[in-house]
Amino acid sequence: MIKQRFKYVRIQGKALAKNTMFAKGVFSMCWQMIQDNVMDEEDTGLYKEIDDWFAENLPWPAPCKRQEPVVCWFKTENSEEMLKMIQPALWLLERYNIPYYLVYTNFPGEIVYEDHYQIAAKTDGYLQIDEVQKSWSPPDEKEGNANCDSKE
Repeated sequence: MIKQRFKYVRIQGKALAKNTMFAKGVFSMCWQMIQDNVMDEEDTGLYKEIDDWFAENLPWPAPCKRQEPVVCWFKTENSEEMLKMIQPALWLLERYNIPYYLVYTNFPGEIVYEDHYQIAAKTDGYLQIDEVQKSWSPPDEKEGNANCDSKE
């Protein structure tokens, strides 16, 4: 089971946060929809209820309050309640066609904050972009080249 194999899980999107150069998390994604007037009034109210529950039940890490370059991860060993309570926010992301991903890891980076449910890990603010690798698959006789990047 995933929970036993990985220590941390994060729900994130595609857009990067400027201060971390890391994908924005679920809370930032939902607040961005509110700030951009994407959600209707009823859905905005629903998200604010979700956010209020988390504000009461999940500590707000000091590095996050200070907008330091950190990324928060739920601890998989204690995340069942948190993941259950975040489900309506995921429904809102789906409703407004905002893609999100559940990312599991044992290597979140240098941990600078920890509580019962979560950690915050430093990011270096560096985004590495590598060149496309040479294809490692054998050439397709019909196509002549198996590297999808070279097809026109």
